[in-house]
Amino acid sequence: MQRMRLCLLLALAAASLGAQAMSIREFHTLEVKEKMEGKAYASYYLVGVLEGLREAGDAARRTGQKPLFCVEGRRLEPSMARSLFEAELKRNAELYEADMPVQMVLSAALQNSFRCAS
Repeated sequence: MQRMRLCLLLALAAASLGAQAMSIREFHTLEVKEKMEGKAYASYYLVGVLEGLREAGDAARRTGQKPLFCVEGRRLEPSMARSLFEAELKRNAELYEADMPVQMVLSAALQNSFRCAS
Protein backbone atom coordinates (compact mmCIF):
# COMPACT_ATOMS: atom_id res chain seq x y z
CA MET A 1 0.00 0.00 0.00
CA GLN A 2 2.81 2.38 0.86
CA ARG A 3 4.48 1.61 -2.49
CA MET A 4 1.29 2.53 -4.33
CA ARG A 5 1.10 5.83 -2.44
CA LEU A 6 4.70 6.61 -3.32
CA CYS A 7 4.10 5.77 -6.99
CA LEU A 8 1.01 7.98 -7.01
CA LEU A 9 2.97 10.78 -5.37
CA LEU A 10 5.77 10.43 -7.95
CA ALA A 11 3.24 10.48 -10.78
CA LEU A 12 1.55 13.60 -9.41
CA ALA A 13 4.90 15.31 -8.95
CA ALA A 14 5.87 14.50 -12.53
CA ALA A 15 2.55 15.84 -13.80
CA SER A 16 2.95 19.06 -11.83
CA LEU A 17 6.41 19.58 -13.32
CA GLY A 18 5.10 19.35 -16.85
CA ALA A 19 6.13 15.70 -17.05
CA GLN A 20 9.77 16.45 -17.74
CA ALA A 21 11.72 13.61 -19.26
CA MET A 22 14.12 11.69 -17.07
CA SER A 23 17.68 11.61 -18.36
CA ILE A 24 19.76 8.45 -18.57
CA ARG A 25 21.89 9.83 -15.72
CA GLU A 26 18.83 10.46 -13.53
CA PHE A 27 17.51 6.99 -14.37
CA HIS A 28 20.74 5.28 -13.29
CA THR A 29 20.89 7.45 -10.15
CA LEU A 30 17.35 6.38 -9.26
CA GLU A 31 18.32 2.72 -9.65
CA VAL A 32 21.19 2.94 -7.17
CA LYS A 33 20.04 5.70 -4.82
CA GLU A 34 17.01 3.95 -3.39
CA LYS A 35 18.72 0.80 -2.11
CA MET A 36 15.70 -1.48 -1.79
CA GLU A 37 13.24 0.03 -4.22
CA GLY A 38 15.28 2.03 -6.72
CA LYS A 39 15.48 -0.66 -9.37
CA ALA A 40 11.75 -1.27 -9.06
CA TYR A 41 10.95 2.45 -9.41
CA ALA A 42 13.20 2.66 -12.46
CA SER A 43 11.44 -0.35 -13.97
CA TYR A 44 8.03 1.25 -13.32
CA TYR A 45 9.27 4.36 -15.12
CA LEU A 46 10.40 2.32 -18.13
CA VAL A 47 7.04 0.56 -18.29
CA GLY A 48 5.29 3.95 -18.25
CA VAL A 49 7.49 5.20 -21.07
CA LEU A 50 6.86 2.01 -23.06
CA GLU A 51 3.10 2.29 -22.61
CA GLY A 52 3.18 5.98 -23.54
CA LEU A 53 5.16 5.30 -26.72
CA ARG A 54 2.83 2.46 -27.61
CA GLU A 55 -0.23 4.67 -27.13
CA ALA A 56 1.38 7.42 -29.24
CA GLY A 57 1.91 4.87 -32.01
CA ASP A 58 -1.68 3.71 -31.76
CA ALA A 59 -2.90 7.33 -31.87
CA ALA A 60 -0.80 7.99 -34.96
CA ARG A 61 -2.26 4.92 -36.64
CA ARG A 62 -5.82 6.01 -35.76
CA THR A 63 -5.26 9.38 -37.44
CA GLY A 64 -3.78 7.84 -40.57
CA GLN A 65 -0.15 8.66 -39.78
CA LYS A 66 2.68 6.17 -39.89
CA PRO A 67 3.71 5.05 -36.38
CA LEU A 68 7.37 4.94 -35.36
CA PHE A 69 7.19 1.20 -34.66
CA CYS A 70 4.75 -1.61 -35.43
CA VAL A 71 4.02 -4.52 -33.11
CA GLU A 72 1.73 -6.24 -35.67
CA GLY A 73 0.95 -9.40 -33.74
CA ARG A 74 4.39 -9.77 -32.20
CA ARG A 75 4.84 -9.99 -28.46
CA LEU A 76 5.48 -6.67 -26.66
CA GLU A 77 4.80 -6.75 -22.96
CA PRO A 78 5.58 -4.27 -20.18
CA SER A 79 8.07 -6.72 -18.67
CA MET A 80 10.21 -6.29 -21.81
CA ALA A 81 10.83 -2.56 -21.22
CA ARG A 82 14.05 -2.96 -19.25
CA SER A 83 15.64 -5.49 -21.57
CA LEU A 84 14.79 -3.35 -24.63
CA PHE A 85 16.24 -0.25 -22.95
CA GLU A 86 19.44 -1.95 -21.78
CA ALA A 87 20.00 -3.69 -25.13
CA GLU A 88 19.66 -0.38 -26.99
CA LEU A 89 22.10 1.37 -24.64
CA LYS A 90 24.59 -1.46 -25.07
CA ARG A 91 24.15 -1.77 -28.86
CA ASN A 92 24.58 1.96 -29.51
CA ALA A 93 26.58 3.14 -26.49
CA GLU A 94 28.51 5.66 -28.57
CA LEU A 95 25.29 7.47 -29.55
CA TYR A 96 23.90 8.16 -26.10
CA GLU A 97 25.08 10.74 -23.58
CA ALA A 98 24.08 10.76 -19.93
CA ASP A 99 21.83 13.82 -20.28
CA MET A 100 19.74 12.38 -23.11
CA PRO A 101 16.18 11.34 -22.24
CA VAL A 102 15.26 7.76 -21.42
CA GLN A 103 12.32 8.10 -23.83
CA MET A 104 14.68 8.63 -26.75
CA VAL A 105 16.56 5.41 -25.96
CA LEU A 106 13.41 3.33 -25.52
CA SER A 107 11.85 4.82 -28.65
CA ALA A 108 14.93 3.85 -30.67
CA ALA A 109 14.85 0.38 -29.14
CA LEU A 110 11.23 -0.08 -30.20
CA GLN A 111 11.94 1.24 -33.70
CA ASN A 112 14.85 -1.20 -34.08
CA SER A 113 13.01 -4.19 -32.61
CA PHE A 114 9.57 -3.61 -34.12
CA ARG A 115 10.20 -2.23 -37.59
CA CYS A 116 7.19 -1.37 -39.69
CA ALA A 117 6.70 -3.10 -43.02
CA SER A 118 7.11 -0.64 -45.85
